[in-house]
Amino acid sequence: MADETLSSTEGGEPASNVRKYSTLIAAAIGAAYGLSLRLLAAWHSGFALILVMSCGFIFFMPFALGCISVYIDELQRPRKVWTWIFMPWLPMVAALMVLLLVMLEGLICIVMLLPVGLLLASLGGVAGGMSARFVRSQRARRVTMTCIALLPLLAHPWEKQALYQWETRRVESAIDIQASPELIWRNIERVPAIRGEELPPSWAHAVGFPDPVEATLSHEGVGGVRNASFTGGVLFIETVDVWEPGRRLGFTIAAQPIPPKTLDEHVTVGGEYFDVLRGEYQLETLAPGVIRLHLSSQHRVSTDFNWYAHFWTDAVMSDVQKRILRVIQQRCQAQEREARGPRS
Repeated sequence: MADETLSSTEGGEPASNVRKYSTLIAAAIGAAYGLSLRLLAAWHSGFALILVMSCGFIFFMPFALGCISVYIDELQRPRKVWTWIFMPWLPMVAALMVLLLVMLEGLICIVMLLPVGLLLASLGGVAGGMSARFVRSQRARRVTMTCIALLPLLAHPWEKQALYQWETRRVESAIDIQASPELIWRNIERVPAIRGEELPPSWAHAVGFPDPVEATLSHEGVGGVRNASFTGGVLFIETVDVWEPGRRLGFTIAAQPIPPKTLDEHVTVGGEYFDVLRGEYQLETLAPGVIRLHLSSQHRVSTDFNWYAHFWTDAVMSDVQKRILRVIQQRCQAQEREARGPRS
């Protein structure tokens, strides 16, 4: 990155125009850098230089993008420090929107990347601004920026060996239901088709996670098979291994092959990075006619950055479970009122 590139015509009209639009030019270069890395991750044969689900892309790419953008902008004219912090958001958001529009990434992945991406882009922007303003040696600046630009690629050869983890997480949700245990049990062993109006709003569904549809049961008791279906052709085969009527219903979960366009490949259930392993309902009596229904699940997260990934997987599983519990609550309480009939 030659320091003279954008200022070679200083004193003339071209240089004036460059300075006028330097922020947009710098943002475009930063966005192009991020998009180039994503295309590099998509195009590889046999040997990958970078993967999307890696620290190199998730963390180092936004940092380098912000650093490059602010560095180029700062060389043209000094900017306020707050510009170093917020200007990198422009190329970061622009790159993500392009990926969404060309369907290289799904909305759910964009949402998961955005918070940490914006933060690291800002940190990179501060580093780029300081480098352009305070490092006097042109050669030192060039070496520094080259190393930062290559950082995502340099991380790839070693990060999986050093950071990869296979982790099992447990998420539990609960809801209080005014109904008898027997009635609640009938509504959890099988879940008849769910109407759209029964489902409460959901942020997970808004970003692309399928809606629950129904759960069938082959036969009662241990060994019974529940087919839990979701929109988009998503199907989970749930084999009952705990059967205690009125108390506990537990089952192992096996995700069936999911249609390619239903979920982004990086968050597909049963994929390389995420899977749902087990579910269990438990009924807890709080008072006569008041039951607390617990729904817990176990899922697998296997990435180089589980400490960040499980924040999102826990949140998605919690959101899904709360929606299912809400449907069961509404159904049970409506059936309980209907069974009691009008008050005399």
